[in-house]
Amino acid sequence: MDIAQPRSWFLSFLLVCVLAPEVTAEAEATSDGPTAAQDITWLTDVPAAMAFIAAAEVALIGFFQDLEIPAVPIFHDMVHNFQDVSFGISNNSEVLAHYNITGNTISLFRLVDNEQLNLEGEDFENIDASKLSRFIEVNSLHMVTEYGPATAIGLFSSNIKIHLLLLMNKASPEYEENVHRFQQAAKLFQGKVLFILVDSEKKENERVISYFKLKKSQLPALTIYRTLDDEWDALPITEVSIEHVQNFYDGFLEGKLLVSVRLQVERWSFLSLSFTFCSIRILASAAAH
Repeated sequence: MDIAQPRSWFLSFLLVCVLAPEVTAEAEATSDGPTAAQDITWLTDVPAAMAFIAAAEVALIGFFQDLEIPAVPIFHDMVHNFQDVSFGISNNSEVLAHYNITGNTISLFRLVDNEQLNLEGEDFENIDASKLSRFIEVNSLHMVTEYGPATAIGLFSSNIKIHLLLLMNKASPEYEENVHRFQQAAKLFQGKVLFILVDSEKKENERVISYFKLKKSQLPALTIYRTLDDEWDALPITEVSIEHVQNFYDGFLEGKLLVSVRLQVERWSFLSLSFTFCSIRILASAAAH
């Protein structure tokens, strides 16, 4: 499956300068051995398939017309590596027709944006464990998704244009309680906003924090970002509440930005210059080799 091209300066900057070398490493890190086994659900009719998908934040279904093909054992092996994904299999013709499946296909279904993403055709024929693991890793978006090199690609490939981030130290005593409230808020915005957790103590996330003109002393903070025009805003907080999230979101849509226009322009200038220098560095490195 081809990953959609980045459609924002923010994503382009992160992918080219920071994230690209780490995506493969993170995908490999998720398959460092099995954990507690979960079952694969056989979906024998359309109602069973619909109920299965509706009950999971992320569901992966192997639509196999032939159960003897090499992709089937590869699919089975993935179950051990992704405990937050529900796995199902179907070879029922009515189920395949209901989901517009015309050949052997692996489909990922997401509750957060009601997407069905298909691994099919040539991509399916060339599937191996690494490629399937990457497909799942990149596209597994939840009601609240933890930010990382792989999930960054999936987040910006979603049809949801507004992202709301909680930047917070995952090791802080208040983390669990604040994340619980953040998850409650996410349910109210399903289909409109992607909710994202950013662990402020991870070195690779420092670029995200600096992008929003924040310092660690100002965290935790809520930030909001629109992929269509790269507009953003930031709100340092002491704790998360549904009211904070709702007011922050409403103010952003109404254009009542908390961060001044001057800082927004400064950020654009910095990002454009940094992206240019980074591109030059990559081109120079390629020429040297």
